[in-house]
Amino acid sequence: MSAIIKDIEIIKSKTTKINEVDFNDLKFGNTFSDHMLVCDFKDGKWQAPKVVPYQPITLDPSAKIFHYGQSVFEGMKAYKDVDENVFLFRPLENFKRLNISSKRLAIPELPESYFMEGLKTLLEVDKDWIPKNEGSSLYIRPFIFASGNGFHASPADEYKFIICTAPSGAYFSGKVKVLIEQTYSRSANGGVGFAKAGGNYAGQFYPTQLAVAKGYQQVIWTDDNTHEYIEEAGAMNIFVRINDTLITGPTSDRILDGITRKSIIEIAKAEGIPVEVRKITVSEVVEAAKNGSLKEMFGAGTAAVISPISGFGYNDTDYDLPELEDTFASFLKKTITDIQTNKSEDPYGWRVKLD
Repeated sequence: MSAIIKDIEIIKSKTTKINEVDFNDLKFGNTFSDHMLVCDFKDGKWQAPKVVPYQPITLDPSAKIFHYGQSVFEGMKAYKDVDENVFLFRPLENFKRLNISSKRLAIPELPESYFMEGLKTLLEVDKDWIPKNEGSSLYIRPFIFASGNGFHASPADEYKFIICTAPSGAYFSGKVKVLIEQTYSRSANGGVGFAKAGGNYAGQFYPTQLAVAKGYQQVIWTDDNTHEYIEEAGAMNIFVRINDTLITGPTSDRILDGITRKSIIEIAKAEGIPVEVRKITVSEVVEAAKNGSLKEMFGAGTAAVISPISGFGYNDTDYDLPELEDTFASFLKKTITDIQTNKSEDPYGWRVKLD
């Protein structure tokens, strides 16, 4: 989209909460920065975005977000290095995916400059909120939802685009034990599984609660038709290491095109790690666990980067993964986070420095 935005209005908060925050003890996504970016779609076009104090949103009870679920979002992070430089990681990929998600839910697509310049302006205003502690970052949540009113089942005529930020510590700590799902499905062919739509995540909560009640932390989603193919790990893409080959499923209508996933594949190939992007069956994983060739499983996503899996349950049987000293998961996570935090060279051109 060709719309260009130059000067973004900034309305600064008269007070700050930053002195109340313990940056050495940050929970994930529980503390919010002083400002947010807001942009409205009305009269058939996106209006000028502006930065305003972080505040509640007032909506009419008939706002269509409440009734028909037109809502999409992204997850990103900003990082500071030791010299106070601020960096983003592949932000244009988040912008592109936000518009892909929007299009699928009949939400008007956003101009690139509104997203990128709006984000940079917001980060400049709240740059003191970006943590420097090891493992911490400023989590960024861009989202769009239907704000237009009416009970008629149709796309809204008004929308809000908002970016909020939250200084956060690590998303997960330690390894997780997962249950391979055999009843419920995350998504289906022709559906919205490839989009970061809010409803996708709402539909995951109940099956995950059932797994937690059985002693697992997460579920492994399988295909909706046969439940024979492994697809995602909770809200993350999934990787399986059999012997020394890294395997992940291909993206489709059902699987999110994860930015961390794409980065892992590219790094692994560059480092000489054999990578296969193909369908992987539950039976193949179970057999590999039985014969000892299953070395690792891990989830991959923005929030946790990489979340190692310690074992999985299937057909009332638990399978433990071996504890290895040097894992693909730890190597890949360190490689990505070192690029993100400017601790290493970036041969891929993924790191974006904010001027």
